Amino acid sequence: MTKYLISFPAPAMEVPEADMPAVSDAAHEVIRAAKAAGVYVFGGGINDGVAPRMVAADGTVTLETYPQTEQLDGGFCVLELPSQEAAIEWAARIAAACRCSQELREFGYDPES
Repeated sequence: MTKYLISFPAPAMEVPEADMPAVSDAAHEVIRAAKAAGVYVFGGGINDGVAPRMVAADGTVTLETYPQTEQLDGGFCVLELPSQEAAIEWAARIAAACRCSQELREFGYDPES
């Protein structure tokens, strides 16, 4: 089975504040369904209250990030699924719950991981 990353950037979720409890409930229901189906690996949201840190090979830590990932925020989950079609179905369920399109990416297979 293949692992898939299903994610969205925070600005994509344009939901009125009053609707957020319903969105949260719907998203949690999809995650509960993924867990019940045995396909859930892990997920969550990027904590935008904590600045990213760059850690060098020598252990040096700086408060920065790669320019390409400056806008990395929002929510994500990783599901392990039998096909890309199944991944698209789960991404559509998450998109409906979160009220925004989801980006779908496939992890490359690595027998060591």
